[in-house]
Amino acid sequence: MKKQTKFTYIFTLILLPCFIFGQRQQAIDLANLYKKGKLKSVNREIKIVSGDSGGYLKILENKKEGIIWLPVNDFKNGTIEIEMRGKDVFQRSFIGIAFHGVDDINYDAVYCRPFNFFAKDSVRRIHAVQYISHPDFTWEKLRNERNAVFEKEIINPPNPNDWFTMKLVIESTNIKVYINNAIQPSLIVEKLNNRTSGKIGLFTGDSSGGDFKIIKINYKK
Repeated sequence: MKKQTKFTYIFTLILLPCFIFGQRQQAIDLANLYKKGKLKSVNREIKIVSGDSGGYLKILENKKEGIIWLPVNDFKNGTIEIEMRGKDVFQRSFIGIAFHGVDDINYDAVYCRPFNFFAKDSVRRIHAVQYISHPDFTWEKLRNERNAVFEKEIINPPNPNDWFTMKLVIESTNIKVYINNAIQPSLIVEKLNNRTSGKIGLFTGDSSGGDFKIIKINYKK
């Protein structure tokens, strides 16, 4: 094989997957970001806790919503996957991901309510995973006007007191939510705004804290 031909062959093998999938990937250790002062906290205190499998970010409880913004400002389409942990305490655990954020008021988010994962009441189970689009489409407005459309039950839900993963597949007009690498999404919704890019953050709801580990981001062109 000629030298130039061999170089072209190797070059193609390395870059072809990038051209095919049109993606770049990023795995972010949240504890390390905190230590480097790269996180911006809104209405929450945060600290690092050492666990058996390494350090993780603990967000402390407070009233109203809280967001921890990551140093990511240009996310458009792709996937966001987070490993997180809440608790099985009624109305005290709302944990998830904010995305397409413009500022502390204008953003989308998908979050889980672990205390509803195994609720005996079937209506509460429908409120296990939720999409919102602030400031115009809060969970209250969506539930009152389009009940059970933007929130759903999780089939085969994880332990509400243990770590689990949530992956968002975000496209230009819709969002799919997968829990613990499930084949079928737990939630499929249409976006409720015209925002096409923005910041990514960790979301906690009113009176909630939560624990977060690694976040993985795939940027799709």
